[in-house]
Amino acid sequence: MNNSRREFLKTSAAATGAIAFPMIVPSSVFGASAPSNRITIASLGVGSRGNGVLGGFMRGYKDVQALAVCDPFRSRQESTKAAVDEYYGNTDCAAYERHEDVLARDDIDAVLICSCDHWHVHLAAAAVRKGKDVYVEKPLSPSLAWSQKLRSLVTERGAVFQYGTQQRSDAKFRRVCELVRNGYIGEIQRVEVWCPDASADWKDFSVPRYGSTEPEPVPDDLNYERWTGPAPLKPYNTDRVRREGSFHIYDYSLGFLAGWGAHPLDIAQWGLNMDHTSPVSYEGTGTIPTKGLLSTVEEWDVHCTYANDVALRFMSFRLAKPIVTTYRQRWSDHGTTFFGSEGWISVDRSGIEYSSPPLAEVELGPDDVRLYNSTAHDRNFLDCIKSRKPTVSPVEVAIRSDTISHLSDLCIRLNKPIKWDPDREQVIDDDAASHLLQRDMRAPWKL
Repeated sequence: MNNSRREFLKTSAAATGAIAFPMIVPSSVFGASAPSNRITIASLGVGSRGNGVLGGFMRGYKDVQALAVCDPFRSRQESTKAAVDEYYGNTDCAAYERHEDVLARDDIDAVLICSCDHWHVHLAAAAVRKGKDVYVEKPLSPSLAWSQKLRSLVTERGAVFQYGTQQRSDAKFRRVCELVRNGYIGEIQRVEVWCPDASADWKDFSVPRYGSTEPEPVPDDLNYERWTGPAPLKPYNTDRVRREGSFHIYDYSLGFLAGWGAHPLDIAQWGLNMDHTSPVSYEGTGTIPTKGLLSTVEEWDVHCTYANDVALRFMSFRLAKPIVTTYRQRWSDHGTTFFGSEGWISVDRSGIEYSSPPLAEVELGPDDVRLYNSTAHDRNFLDCIKSRKPTVSPVEVAIRSDTISHLSDLCIRLNKPIKWDPDREQVIDDDAASHLLQRDMRAPWKL
């Protein structure tokens, strides 16, 4: 999609208001075989997750073409480019170390951002400023203030934004949230949310559990300065830059509390109809490693309350297991359970459990609330690029869900309750907590 087609779509969307979904621009407008009929994409970050997301777009849909890949590891650039070229049977895909060179290209419509967490917002903001639409893996960033700035930019520029939480495009999760929204388990009283913690990755470090702190020479394959980007520059070692390491180091991430928690928290927000807000109070306990490389919250148990007095309990999976297995027959290391005055319903990626068999047979009535029906997260993003409609997981949804992770981290890290004003999006009467929601970017990086 070249600049003229991108502007055509944006102008058409603005002029017509509501557009049939999905809108496919007739090929006669641009020529039946014109390359501009394809959405051209670039992938920024092509590690294991990046390649998985890119492969889903490429192999799933004929109206997509991958033109560029970018990564600070040369070997990843080269291997992913080779795989893309082999798939298309050409050599059109270019490999880059610098994202600036990718975003300078006028022939790229959208970017997939699957980098380390500390790069997500910077890359997304840079892409939006260049007129690109963005698919951003979760979580948004280790700084809520950075994420809020990105939201302003996305809104100002009219960019299409898809948050890579995936579960809103899964019929199981939509069904549960529709049952909850329509009162089939009565008045909602509380929600339990749980997910994997740092122990899920312990086996992957060279030094067991918490990783090595010993400096090592930077390999020729890696531009380590570029990998570090806006984060503090620390001595290189293998455990630091491995995928599992950057997930659990506070310089780059909030750990699985945010990186995994984003999934079940997102479903809690959706089912409660709270995409416009977040809980107002947070209190909990957790552990943070005191040795080794890892420095994010390792285990946690946080109690949150919304303004309407609905309680949300957010737990790491080891702490959650003895609690969740008292009512669920099947254990899963992640999930969201809604408790109402007339029963409960629980969902994870493997299925749904109900407090009573009749709930499984419920069919929604003609007047019941129906939620956004997306059958595939990547397809939804592509369709919204064409229609300019909001995605199933727009930036406001991302911010409000991520807020729960950030404030859960704060109450554990500071060992005190946190009060939150969701309208002003500010911590109430706590300068120390407010300060931790902001992070400086290492020069010369900035938003």
